[in-house]
Amino acid sequence: MWNLLQIELFKISKRPRTYIAFAAIAAIVLIFQFAFKADGESYMNLMMQNIQDNFELDKSKAINGYFMCYIILNTLLIQVPILVTLIAGDAISGEANMGTLRLLLTKPISRTQLLLVKFFASFIFTVVLLIWMAMIALFLSMAIFGVDDMLIFRAKGEESQILQITKDDILWRYFAAFGYAAIALTVIAALSILLSVFAENSIGPIVATVCIVIFFTIVSNLNVPIIDKNVKPFLFTSYLVGWKGFFYIGISDDGQPIKGSIENWGAIRNSLSILLAHIALFLGIAIVSFRKKDILS
Repeated sequence: MWNLLQIELFKISKRPRTYIAFAAIAAIVLIFQFAFKADGESYMNLMMQNIQDNFELDKSKAINGYFMCYIILNTLLIQVPILVTLIAGDAISGEANMGTLRLLLTKPISRTQLLLVKFFASFIFTVVLLIWMAMIALFLSMAIFGVDDMLIFRAKGEESQILQITKDDILWRYFAAFGYAAIALTVIAALSILLSVFAENSIGPIVATVCIVIFFTIVSNLNVPIIDKNVKPFLFTSYLVGWKGFFYIGISDDGQPIKGSIENWGAIRNSLSILLAHIALFLGIAIVSFRKKDILS
């Protein structure tokens, strides 16, 4: 099975679309970094226009590498699922389209093993993509803008809240956030592989996955009581941005931030459990369907 995984990773490395994902991330991150380096104060003025009269801030220190990475992740992690589908959506349907699926199944490997190899290869691609994102969004931003305490602008109910995290309490939060993002994006990969089982070409699963993610994301952002209670808890898109919870620091009774704390670890743990359940569900359905599928191509 290890040999099959190596072959699958080699095949992924030879596809031009693989490098489109890395190039797209680099381009977006570099644009953000250039824009903030040139005129970051305008963004800070916009964010703080309602509180500047009673909150003094050295904007040159506020715009640092940690803050930049947070802004980039808020924007970029919404688009990354599309990049993941470029690889995962091609897992089974790509073989069917090329006429190699039947040949693969003549080898001494079960259909379950083949599907798991495809899934693990997609997972590894997702992790490598996130490592690349961390290198340029976090570490490159740290090199360009330096490091200092980080401000988090948070909408809580009808109020706006500013959280300050000291610079020695930030890096571990990013490692945790990227780990959470890896699990969240693996849900997208599992969904793409599931849809790939039912298709004969790569376009269908890729487009279908993107449409599902967009539709579910829209529903997840609707503020309608009946949807909040009966629909949102069951949509995986409701938990894709749960990584932000690592940056919501706990506050003591006297209003001081508690170093090393997380405001609501229970919610993060619950979100991770639901995402893992979705991975198991999508992968389980894919395995059962693939084992029963008539391979005609």
